[in-house]
Amino acid sequence: MKTLWQHCNVASMAQGTYSIIEDAAIVTSGAHIEWIGRRQQAPVADYHQVQDLAGAWVTPGLIDCHTHTVFGGNRSGEFEQRLQGVSYAEIAAAGGGIASTVRATRAATEEELFVSARKRLLSLLRDGVTSVEIKSGYGLDLASERKILRVIRRLGEVLPVSVRSTCLAAHALPPEYAERADDYIEHICSEMLPALAAEGLVDAVDAFCEYLAFSPAQVERVFIAAQKLGLPVKLHAEQLSSLHGSSLAARYQALSADHLEFMTEGDAIAMAASGTVAVLLPGAFYFLRETQLPPMDALRKHGVKIAVASDLNPGTSPALSVRLMLNMACTCFRMTPEEALAGVTLHAAQALGMEQTHGSLEVGKVADFVAWQIDRPADLAYWLGGDLEKRVVRHGVEVTV
Repeated sequence: MKTLWQHCNVASMAQGTYSIIEDAAIVTSGAHIEWIGRRQQAPVADYHQVQDLAGAWVTPGLIDCHTHTVFGGNRSGEFEQRLQGVSYAEIAAAGGGIASTVRATRAATEEELFVSARKRLLSLLRDGVTSVEIKSGYGLDLASERKILRVIRRLGEVLPVSVRSTCLAAHALPPEYAERADDYIEHICSEMLPALAAEGLVDAVDAFCEYLAFSPAQVERVFIAAQKLGLPVKLHAEQLSSLHGSSLAARYQALSADHLEFMTEGDAIAMAASGTVAVLLPGAFYFLRETQLPPMDALRKHGVKIAVASDLNPGTSPALSVRLMLNMACTCFRMTPEEALAGVTLHAAQALGMEQTHGSLEVGKVADFVAWQIDRPADLAYWLGGDLEKRVVRHGVEVTV
């Protein structure tokens, strides 16, 4: 089925820039883009449909390449406690922090996790998201991680969004492995990852490399296990301290290293050489009131691709809007609106290994795009909140959520 989408301006994001086509048209055939260019040059054909986009600005569908959407419980009470002066250490000592989310997630049924995650994911979709990555990591045992990953797969089956599933079993040390981090890593490598991968539940493997989580040596064991299973890796790195986890990720050709506030120029050089994408998470930076900025100059200098994501999670970034992350990336990290938009389109696709099919509007790629009733592309990073008028097309078909 061929459709002509016309009377629009396009920011195709080819090469990671706006790559603007004024007075444009797009021809879709089934789920893919067959032609894109100036409207006057559109091929003459017997179209099944002709859609008038009324002067909209069309961008690729937004891609949220780092989320923890599936979890049990709610930590707004801890947020309130911290604002009243209670320290994170005191909250954790009282059973709060990630341990509380693990307890709630383990206790929740698969259906309960699905219902709550679906609500959160719908908020992202209403913001123009057509692809998303969702991590496990709040189960920390085989049964609970499997439960989370099954929910992630189900979300992609029932909602109009492409979902990539990442196993983050190496997120934190579960209580039953207290003081036995090496034993838990061995359990992940020898039992959890092989079982979950065999069930087709895992698209990539992630870990948290930090002094309060796992050491570079422990993370490397997880990477080796993932590599043996044929799974790409990603890494939470340099959020709170410099352990050169991002350089470790680069050595294993990781799809991305994420957070990166404390990364060094040497880390940036390593990432540039490997093609590892830097995923910046301004929601967590904002929510935790951090002051250490990612080394933007070094990332730009060495040509590291920069993505932006919501980091949707209950503890440090309860963010339900990718557009708000665009603004935070600009205001907190000094990114330009063009860089930020590339960060949730082409570069986000690269962070998920999807750049051959997603992230820009080019012939042969999947026809995922959003027609925004805005004055210019920078409006996507300019407006704070609200629901911008738009039409969302996924796989060549207009969808509503």
